[in-house]
Amino acid sequence: MNKQQCISQTEIIHISSSAMATRKTFFMILIALLVSILVAVPTRAQSIGVCYGMLGNDLPPPTAVVNLYRSNGIGRMRLYDPNQTALRALRNSNIQLIMDVPRTELQSLASNPSAAANWVQANVVAFWPSVSFRYIAVGNELIPGDAAAQYVLPAMRNVQTALSSAGLQVINKNLVPCMISVVVRLQFNCELMKALSQNQIKVSTAVDTGVLGQSFPPSNGAFSAAAQAYLAPILQFLRGNNAPLLFNVYPYFSYKADNPQISLDYALFTANRRVVQDGQFGYQNLFDAQVDAVYAALEKARANVSWCRRAGGRRPEDSQRVLTTRGRTTKI
Repeated sequence: MNKQQCISQTEIIHISSSAMATRKTFFMILIALLVSILVAVPTRAQSIGVCYGMLGNDLPPPTAVVNLYRSNGIGRMRLYDPNQTALRALRNSNIQLIMDVPRTELQSLASNPSAAANWVQANVVAFWPSVSFRYIAVGNELIPGDAAAQYVLPAMRNVQTALSSAGLQVINKNLVPCMISVVVRLQFNCELMKALSQNQIKVSTAVDTGVLGQSFPPSNGAFSAAAQAYLAPILQFLRGNNAPLLFNVYPYFSYKADNPQISLDYALFTANRRVVQDGQFGYQNLFDAQVDAVYAALEKARANVSWCRRAGGRRPEDSQRVLTTRGRTTKI
């Protein structure tokens, strides 16, 4: 299994065709792989999602895959491209979807707003609202080294404009009286703000630890100069649109790279002790350490993350207020 087959997002783990054979096998692989989970800071517990990878042969049809998700209570999916058969199978399933814009289409969408509008019409509007789109991921792990990285932000802007023009970036009018009530009372209601954004399809991009120039200890996390050149305007765009930065986390691959400082139990969440101590913060697993390294990098990049709480690097007195970020999306 290679990295492209395992990329995951928003509590998502890739399941191969062999893993779909039986429910028992499915759960065994779901637990065993523990690969590439994408991070978020939630206001409450989130549902599990699974990446729908299609790199293989003898794969089950999309209708069978969607039925497998539903029968196992999997409420979120990631598609790496707008596969039309899969999108049709997702209709009325209530499965929340992250859908990628493939690398091969980025240059066209970046340079031509009409191409972005046509893409949104064909792949989003044609299926909305019966398909529950949550995020459009414009490019996956292209920053900083891929030649297509230059097209990520322009394509994000054009896709955002196309979604807005299609009416998919608007507030639910039924919630306006409630919003006015909150404003009058001078209260900030996180659940209301979440509800107000539920009808909005967010535009983002996905990165991995390759954007970090420094990651150890986690508090020293910082973007590389090459990544910062791309991410600085992207973070500004995301902040302005209240959208998350999507971060693919690969603790097992870090172990597999034969790093002598990384033990298997530290990579696979099974360590029963603090393996890394970073000042007041201690870490029992590599996932939390990598997540906090990204938080630190975001802070150094002056992204608006002051409201975020760190994941694994917690003090005992923080146990009731620190939100675990395992498998969700880092929001800036």
